[in-house]
Amino acid sequence: MNLHIQAVHFEPDRKLLDHVHKKLSKLENVHDRIVDVEVFLKLDNVVHQIKDKVVEIKVAIPRHQFFVKQCSKSFEESFDLAMDAILNQIKRQKEKLYQS
Repeated sequence: MNLHIQAVHFEPDRKLLDHVHKKLSKLENVHDRIVDVEVFLKLDNVVHQIKDKVVEIKVAIPRHQFFVKQCSKSFEESFDLAMDAILNQIKRQKEKLYQS
């Protein structure tokens, strides 16, 4: 599994990167044929002072791609919400595959 983490318009701290790596390691337990995982960490509304934290996760397995985008006030919360959503998508796809 290839893992790419990209931070846009800021430098992530070690604690955030460790959190992301720890949670992404659980993906291998859900599906054994994951080829590529891309995580984008972005600051939204940088011009204004709101600065929502946006996390996008893209997961590629053979013949399928999954994408989730979540936004909240902290990167950890955004990432956890996105991770739950991507896990649900992968599980649903896996169930459809085995039901056919």
